[in-house]
Amino acid sequence: MSWFWSIVIFGACLASLLILAALSRHKKSATSEIRLIGSRAQVDSPLNPEGTVLIQGELWRGRSADGSSIGSHTIVKVVGVAGHLLLVERWT
Repeated sequence: MSWFWSIVIFGACLASLLILAALSRHKKSATSEIRLIGSRAQVDSPLNPEGTVLIQGELWRGRSADGSSIGSHTIVKVVGVAGHLLLVERWT
């Protein structure tokens, strides 16, 4: 019967590690937000005025700085950050 508890404890540890790994993948770094200003990004889902943008391999919530609509696959520039929301404008 001791093998049963060994398997249960091992399974619980493994499940905990998998949950922690999954949660860490979705956290945004607090210090990288400032470094994103001025960077290029690509609109993933249309900004009307909010949607998502792909920047440095990560999906972020984004909003057009002037409130205009920006279609998907458009290249934009990050001009500001509000929490975990990027303010963007069309790349010129």
